[in-house]
Amino acid sequence: MTTDAVPATATGTLTHRRLPRYAPAVTLALSAAVGAGLSAAVGFSVPAFVVGALLAYMATITIAAGVVEGRRKAVDRLVTSLVYAAFGIALVPLISVVWSVLANGLPRFGAEFLTTSLRNVTGLHDQQAAEGLAPYIGGAYHAVLGTFLITALATLISVPVGLLASIYLVEYGRGRLARAITFFVDVMTGIPSIVAGLFAAALFGVLFGVGTRNGFAGAVALSVLMIPVVVRSSEEMLRIVPNELREAAYALGIPKWRAVVRVVLPTAISGIASGITLAIARVVGETAPLIVTAGFTSSINNNPFADWMMSLPAYVYSQAMRPLSGSTPEPSLDRAWAAALTLVIIVMALNLVARLVARLFAPKNSR
Repeated sequence: MTTDAVPATATGTLTHRRLPRYAPAVTLALSAAVGAGLSAAVGFSVPAFVVGALLAYMATITIAAGVVEGRRKAVDRLVTSLVYAAFGIALVPLISVVWSVLANGLPRFGAEFLTTSLRNVTGLHDQQAAEGLAPYIGGAYHAVLGTFLITALATLISVPVGLLASIYLVEYGRGRLARAITFFVDVMTGIPSIVAGLFAAALFGVLFGVGTRNGFAGAVALSVLMIPVVVRSSEEMLRIVPNELREAAYALGIPKWRAVVRVVLPTAISGIASGITLAIARVVGETAPLIVTAGFTSSINNNPFADWMMSLPAYVYSQAMRPLSGSTPEPSLDRAWAAALTLVIIVMALNLVARLVARLFAPKNSR
């Protein structure tokens, strides 16, 4: 039995007409030099350097690939360069925001900032601190406490309502009512946050009098934003549970409600828990609803059902836009940046918790 030998020309086309592996790195280095030269010619700046180097790299690598590897590889390298460039551009604002928050917030951030409030802190204290005559005083403990209490109440309201609504849509909902609920959930997902705040303020104004401001009103406003997120995330997780599990439970004579509780929910609990955690992270930084519902205060308020309650987003806004009277704005701006850093840390922690929960509650046999 004989086999035909592979022609040398065929093997040559598969192995020889390719750019060396170091070609992209060398091209990038040369393009950086070209970008630096072009930027220096018009007045050096980082954006001009990056744009010049990027354009030089894409042009050079595309032409070189076209000459050596052919048109298909040239187009492939051009599109790959565009993808990497888009990824880098997307990282720029993220890195810029994180760097700005860290650079401006770390000097004021610390244990003293997290354990004291603004009670009895006046503009005179800030003026003396700015002049180096006294240490900086005043922190965001009351805002951190208010954020925790308001968000916890919003979670207690939103999770049962959103989870039960998603169970109805997936397991029981049929016909016009289910379509109407789905439509209104989609509408609620896109409403501006200030509308939720105005709704809660109007509701509490009708029930308890115009001008009512407390932490519970803020929790209601945040729950309006949380419920559609919880419904959508829980609904998607419930829909991916295989129907075979439900049918096996029904075959054993288990009622439908018990099959949902004992089979469907445990299977989807990983995605549901992570979706709820991300929904909390979504609303914990909302500012507009809390400004019109919970208000501002410089004192510690442990009761969300009475009096105004400060939150971290409102604290950042008030310190940045309304410094203490009779003082320079620098101390208040420092507190605003430190509070922004605290908020970023909380959101980051919630996202990490969501990943941890998804991993811990994932089915053991999942891959």
